[in-house]
Amino acid sequence: MPGSAHRAAPAGSPATGRERPGDGGWRPRVAFVCGSLAPAEDGVADYTVRLAAALRDDVEPVLVTAGRLDGDTGTLPVVATGRGWGPAGLRATAQALRRLRPDVVHVQFAPSAFGFSPAPGLLPVLAAAGAVWVATLHEYGWWAWPSRLPAALWRVPERRGWWDRETLTLVPRARALIVTNPDHAATVHTRFGRTTQTVPVPANIPRATPLPSRARLHARLDAPPDAEVAVFFGFVHPVKGVRYLIDAVAALHTRRPRLRLAIVGGFTSLALPTAEAAAFRRELTEHAHTAGVGDLVTFTGHLPAAEVSEILAAADVCVLPFTAGVTTKSGALAAALSHGLATIVTAADPPDPALVDGRTVLVADRVRDPVPLAAALHRALGDPALRARVAAGGQRLVAARTWPTIGAAHTRLYHQVLADDARPQPRR
Repeated sequence: MPGSAHRAAPAGSPATGRERPGDGGWRPRVAFVCGSLAPAEDGVADYTVRLAAALRDDVEPVLVTAGRLDGDTGTLPVVATGRGWGPAGLRATAQALRRLRPDVVHVQFAPSAFGFSPAPGLLPVLAAAGAVWVATLHEYGWWAWPSRLPAALWRVPERRGWWDRETLTLVPRARALIVTNPDHAATVHTRFGRTTQTVPVPANIPRATPLPSRARLHARLDAPPDAEVAVFFGFVHPVKGVRYLIDAVAALHTRRPRLRLAIVGGFTSLALPTAEAAAFRRELTEHAHTAGVGDLVTFTGHLPAAEVSEILAAADVCVLPFTAGVTTKSGALAAALSHGLATIVTAADPPDPALVDGRTVLVADRVRDPVPLAAALHRALGDPALRARVAAGGQRLVAARTWPTIGAAHTRLYHQVLADDARPQPRR
């Protein structure tokens, strides 16, 4: 997208007479920097738009990106340079932030969302010198730029707070760091000796109806009235492990002939462009037919949120067979649990302490393996009391993860870091 796009970005700045903390009615201006604004194809973009909307009564939000602007951002102010996250996009975004003069720059960091560019890690050096920087680490602990350097070379600059292998200057210069799960918090502490604030990911699909219809779900899947329905929900990418789930359904066919599988979610995303997504969909469809369950597996593609909610509310069990394991940073997991749906997850390494087998989820103890998935499915479908107990535990786990509570946590954090920034600093 050439040029730049702006929509009602707020005027003024802290340096031109805006009220400061302690003044009645003051709202900090927060620039939310994300890799793209294509919420239908990027989970981080979807999260960022929802967060900014939840905060608009408490802050002046502005969405900022150099990536794609494609999708519904409501009436939120937007600054999109349209240059991509190369050198030109980095310069344009830095200039845009200097013009906005925000009180807080909040970067929503995920390497994949920024196209694996180092650009977001250089923004603190180039832009908004008067702002307080905050970062949410949606993905962390597995990437480095440049990637060829041995891990040992990063330890000294990280321990001294100079440089981060993944975010460059972003984590070292951020006044506050937000993570969504304990694993990311532990990685930050190991590298920098810093504490983080954990703000869990909420459900990305609100519950649309309190009255699920199993009959409608069975009709959608062309399944008999007594069918058992397992559902996968989320972007359908190779790392989601759907191939192994199809194999698990095939392995169970003799024992559970009424089992049907619904793969609910789109293939196309920032991580999987259109041509690759189409090829992967064909590959999975052919794999299901080769495994002998082509007529038992339904690929719905991308659906409106209300239809997804109806499926989650009416299914028997959800299965998330991610090849790296599942943690509470997953919005798809939060959506399934919030719908009161017993959910099978593959075990992460290290395991997420909130995901306890038989209490909040059912755990398949190996990734990339249909055998434990089949065992977990058979166990869940054969024990309605277990499903009900796990569903209730999972729902309790995410009950407080609502946008109002998450917005309130962010508001408190912004005011705290701004108050700390206003205090006289000790002389060095």
